[in-house]
Amino acid sequence: MISLDRLINVLGGYGVRLRRSPVERSTVLRSVVVPEIVGGAAVAGDVLLAVGAASPAEALQWALAARATVVLTRDDDHSDLQTDSARIAVMLIDPAVAWSELAAIVFGLVFEGRETESGRGPTDLFALADTLRDTTGGAVVIEDRHSQVLAYSRGQQHADPARAATILERRAPEALRTVFEKQGVFTHLAVSDAPIFVPGDPAQGLTGRMVVAARAGRELLGSVWIACPQPLRGEASDALADGAHVAALHLLRSRASADLERQVESESVLRLLDGPADAATMASRLGLPPQGLRVVALRAHEVGERHAAMLLAFDKATTGYGWSRPGRSGLADTTIYTALAAADVSTARQWVQDLTAALPPQVTVLAGISAPAAVADLTAARREAEECLAMHETTDAEGSPPAYDESWDSILLRRLRTAAHSGRGPKRGTIAALGVHDDVHGTRYVSTLRAWLQEQGDPVRTAERLGVHENTVRYRMRRMAEITDLRLADADKRFAMMVELALFD
Repeated sequence: MISLDRLINVLGGYGVRLRRSPVERSTVLRSVVVPEIVGGAAVAGDVLLAVGAASPAEALQWALAARATVVLTRDDDHSDLQTDSARIAVMLIDPAVAWSELAAIVFGLVFEGRETESGRGPTDLFALADTLRDTTGGAVVIEDRHSQVLAYSRGQQHADPARAATILERRAPEALRTVFEKQGVFTHLAVSDAPIFVPGDPAQGLTGRMVVAARAGRELLGSVWIACPQPLRGEASDALADGAHVAALHLLRSRASADLERQVESESVLRLLDGPADAATMASRLGLPPQGLRVVALRAHEVGERHAAMLLAFDKATTGYGWSRPGRSGLADTTIYTALAAADVSTARQWVQDLTAALPPQVTVLAGISAPAAVADLTAARREAEECLAMHETTDAEGSPPAYDESWDSILLRRLRTAAHSGRGPKRGTIAALGVHDDVHGTRYVSTLRAWLQEQGDPVRTAERLGVHENTVRYRMRRMAEITDLRLADADKRFAMMVELALFD
């Protein structure tokens, strides 16, 4: 089940455009069909995939017969549908998009649209939790494999303190998880499909739980928890086991739909960062403002795991309703790119910090942040973020992610160093001569010249920077002039020496 508006927005990233929509975009779509006659009548459905239609006009006639709300068809650039009175939305498919690919997407969206991890969670799990409560008599919570609360039943008003804290925090408190771990609950869930009873712990406000794994094949997808002071027996225990199987099916569908939505978002974000002609329209579809955007380039690492940390970071970055997230993310090779509504750099750094906190402690996160940009400037912002990420990787990984508008000078010097080191560095000249003298005689002429240039020739400030007397500075400057041709009165020479000192130190 999905709204027409949602279908239009998602398929827009796949080369499908809306030709007309006399139907309210809030209309709910529950089924998908192809043109087919069964028992002498057209098969009815809300969404018609007009495979084989010679024109949009013919597809519209098929949609009328199928009592469809929306029809997807190829465009022939000739049909005039604006005068047709049929209350059917028409969506036109790009010739480069294969029907087989589009059908998979549409079926996934319509049939799984209400059950997504990237939204607030599978709504049918709440109904399942209520059914289990009615069958077993205990309040129910359904969690994912990371112990995040996905759904819970009615009747939690009399829950014990441990359950109340779990629902409020959307996850079992750390102290309670420690109790479960010591009692071997998580180890049992990892290897067994049998329900297990967890005795009460007054110190944690726990009255007792029955818990069972929700598993698909050998993969643990989540768990079902029922509050009860004693182990469940007979029909109640069987109902719990059956409920876990149903929950696993919901979680499988949820994950499939979430993966599809993440793929759509990722492809749209990466295309937006490439600077398409319709960038403003694409940003609007993604829910991004036209101004005040920053691009964050991010990498996550874990020792011994090449890809797991990146995939987990991308999962966390794209979890939650679109309107509840300040940014939209795409995964390209080993880098996550996020277009973030964050005119203030502190907002972007807080986003990186929150994402890092949601990951296991052994995962290291490195990031770079662009300067504020408009939608039309996101391609340049992407390059800024990449350069800031590279600087973060080669400098202080424990520090805050660098932002281009704060670190542009360091970025510029990195660019110049890269260009300089790819060619031939200066082996002769003023700086080289002073460096040789320092190596042979133990002097500090190069560092003195650098400080003198940085302090614009002021001997007092130069002495303070070096921690020596100003007369020592004057003496060293005289000696340098005897060793090599300084020409400090020449502005171009001073600038060239500053560049060389910055690049080849």
